[in-house]
Order: sequence, then C-alpha cells, then structure tokens
Amino acid sequence: MAPEYLSHGQFSVKSDVFSFGVLLLELVSGKDRRSPLGHDDSEEYLLSYAWRNRRQGTTADVIDPVLRVTSSFQIDMLRCIHIVLLCVQENAADRPTMSSVVLMLNSTSLTLRIPSQPAFYLPNSREWESSTSSRSNTMEPRSNSDVSISEYGPR
Repeated sequence: MAPEYLSHGQFSVKSDVFSFGVLLLELVSGKDRRSPLGHDDSEEYLLSYAWRNRRQGTTADVIDPVLRVTSSFQIDMLRCIHIVLLCVQENAADRPTMSSVVLMLNSTSLTLRIPSQPAFYLPNSREWESSTSSRSNTMEPRSNSDVSISEYGPR
C-alpha cells in the first residue's frame, strides 16, 4: 500500500502507481515484498534491497535468476526495475502517471528520470544516523480536511 494511504488515509491515482511498482518488482525479482532478505546479518525488505542495489550499481542482482535468460532480456528487466523505482518514490507527486508508466514500458527509446528514494527505504544504521542528524525536527503542516481529490482517466 502507498505510504500516503497508510499514514494519512489519502488515496489517489499515484497510490495505484505505487502498488503497480511493487507488483512489478515482485515479478521481476521473484521475491515477496513482505519477506525479509538476509544480507550482512540484517533484515532488508524488497524496496530497500532494490534501492541499495541500484545505488551500488548492482541492479542485476535484483533480477530473478530464472529471468536472466539473455543479455537483451536482462536489459529489459533492468529498465523495469528503473521504472519500478520511479513508481515507488516516497513523494507521490514525483511518481509518474500510469499512462507514463505504460509509455515507459513500451518504448525503450524514452529516457528515464533518475528516481529519488523510495518509500519505506530503511537505510543502514550509518546512513540513518547521518540523515537524522542533518534533518530538522519541524513538522510539515497538514490539512484536517476529510475530503480528497481524485483524478480519473481511462484505463
């Protein structure tokens, strides 16, 4: 589920994009998003695992070995993971629309933006300490309104 829905009950078309990204990552990796992945004696979940591998230049490690049939197919899977990371960005406004996702999946000539950190990315302790020490403790203002705006479009 999209983080904005879990934390604030806000649901939009960008929530669907988030869910699609998670589903696509599960398909490409062959792993369940809820199952912890053992790495260096720590627990890491699928979104964190994909993000860490992307940052380290080892994105191919995320791909299910069964899907690494040919190098051209692997290139397609790497593109899918890049699109996944665009879909699961923490800020819903940064996520592409579903029509853009379909366009990105169907066109290899399209240049993809660089994704920002995904929602639920759990940095290791050193990254966490450095990011929290530089972060301010101010709260963002939030609306108390129970009304939300939804965008509708063809499927």
